[in-house]
Amino acid sequence: MKFTSYWHDTSKAFAGATRETLSGDFEVAVIGAGFTGLNAARKLAKSGVKVALIEAEHVGYGPSGRNGGHLNSGHFASFGAAKAHFGEAKARRFWRSYDDSIDMIEAIIAEEGIDCSFRRGGKLKLASKPSHVKGLQAMCEELRREVDPSVEWLSRGDVRKDLGSEAFHGAVLSPKSAMMHMGQYANGMADAAARHGATIWEHNPVQSCIRVSDGWRITSPTGSLAAGQVILATDAYTSENFDYYRRRMMPIASFIVVTRP
Repeated sequence: MKFTSYWHDTSKAFAGATRETLSGDFEVAVIGAGFTGLNAARKLAKSGVKVALIEAEHVGYGPSGRNGGHLNSGHFASFGAAKAHFGEAKARRFWRSYDDSIDMIEAIIAEEGIDCSFRRGGKLKLASKPSHVKGLQAMCEELRREVDPSVEWLSRGDVRKDLGSEAFHGAVLSPKSAMMHMGQYANGMADAAARHGATIWEHNPVQSCIRVSDGWRITSPTGSLAAGQVILATDAYTSENFDYYRRRMMPIASFIVVTRP
């Protein structure tokens, strides 16, 4: 048994990080090289902005490199529950934002030529008991009517044919959902950011980020740099050096096991 990320174990490590000490003057410094920080650095560099990307560990170290590899449409709560809580218009925008995010990732992969095994495999919400069928069918009809006409109901026979299992009594299929290799995607994003001109530091935990007259001074164990603006993209890994933001985060743990086929 191994306790390392499958995505990191099965992808080639990013090789484009600078070996220089932290130094220089930048228009924007991005702290954190997960998906948020990587895409911010990529887009800024592609727009001609002089950008630094600073990572405490290595590219994709945190949740971006430790997850189930799924890009799911919709939310774990039903659309009906979202509508009751937010109102119809906001719930619809909220729900469709998931589809939009998958479309955006697919477009980035094509734009940057990232080889990460992206595939629209779909998502199944399964009825594990006969009593689940009626509610899931109603949810399916509501989604088809109000949000996503591509959603389908699969009968027990359909599920048995697809999964080879007799355990389920039907399912809602969301065909827009996708999957990909998260390690390859993260490294591909880093390659793209560097190719467009971003300077990337790994293994440089930020120790301080201090406001100065013309922007910010960021220090790490290897040195310091100046930036006009800072993007903090550390999410659950926000350190006590950014305690104001850290206290406003609620990290949620999940546990994933990968087995041989």
